[in-house]
Amino acid sequence: MKVVSVNFFCLWKDKKKRCWACGSLEVIRWGKQGGKQRFRCKNCGIFFTRSSKDQTHRNRFVWFKKWVLERQTFKTLCRESGLSKDTLQRTFYRYLEQSPLVKIRKREKVNLRLDATYFKGFCMVCYQDGMDGYTQLIRFSDGEHYPEIKEDLTNLIKLGIQLESITTDGHKSILKAIKSAVPEVTVQRCLVHIQRMCLIWLTQYPKHVSGQELRRLVLLILQIKTHNDRISWEKSLNDWQKRHREYLNEKSFNPETGRYWYTHKLLRRSHQTIKRALPNMFHYLTHPTIPATTNGIEGFFSHLKNHLDIHRGLTLSHRIGFIRWYVFLSNEK
Repeated sequence: MKVVSVNFFCLWKDKKKRCWACGSLEVIRWGKQGGKQRFRCKNCGIFFTRSSKDQTHRNRFVWFKKWVLERQTFKTLCRESGLSKDTLQRTFYRYLEQSPLVKIRKREKVNLRLDATYFKGFCMVCYQDGMDGYTQLIRFSDGEHYPEIKEDLTNLIKLGIQLESITTDGHKSILKAIKSAVPEVTVQRCLVHIQRMCLIWLTQYPKHVSGQELRRLVLLILQIKTHNDRISWEKSLNDWQKRHREYLNEKSFNPETGRYWYTHKLLRRSHQTIKRALPNMFHYLTHPTIPATTNGIEGFFSHLKNHLDIHRGLTLSHRIGFIRWYVFLSNEK
């Protein structure tokens, strides 16, 4: 019994007090006032008595922000704050159940990045401003669906977002939704996605010379920085198509089914992907504010998943709440 009382006293004594004015943890005891313990902040110099419930709430929210944004574990936060793990969990889970909605900022000439990422059990569609990475809207669903994306784009327009362009990976539902909801908006295809898919289909070491030449052209896509670069690259692509037209159009026949198919389907698929995307590949050359890729939003997804992976074991509703808080707090930064 004696050992337990000493440990409890030590835990209470190590509990950190935070200054309500500057947020510093450099707080020391400074006598009593009216029978209540008085404190002094060594950082800003003010005096105050024991915190109110509102101040306790604000103090614990500081630890919650560290848990969400700085990948701090309960073990680390317990050591820094002096609070028990049960107290922190109970407080944090209460915040997750009351997650905020993303605030939409009215802006003119917004160059949007639109992409989706998948988690275990759900999909998140994200609409992010290409200028500063501000997330204007997120939607939780089971996939990238045309009616939902169309509804989101329509709502953004109604809420005062003036879209100038949308950079996307070229998902069919997204392209269809853009064409239906905002047909006047410029569509920029993500160059990284085009390059990545073509390199997968062409393989690292193509056997035929046509595949080797096309692979070299695909590797040059991200190096196109001027209109002269674009003209030269498109001319090389047209020359390649003329040289290998017969090889591209070769067909094989299956006597059992009586059906034909293109023999070199992966090479043809790579060429068709570039051909279909070509009208919307180089808008960024004319308008430098248009993002050429969705790398910014992909990096945002990567950081989000790394933070979420630190806190394994959250329920589905708590994971969604965590993502909402992460987006909300990231926008505030």
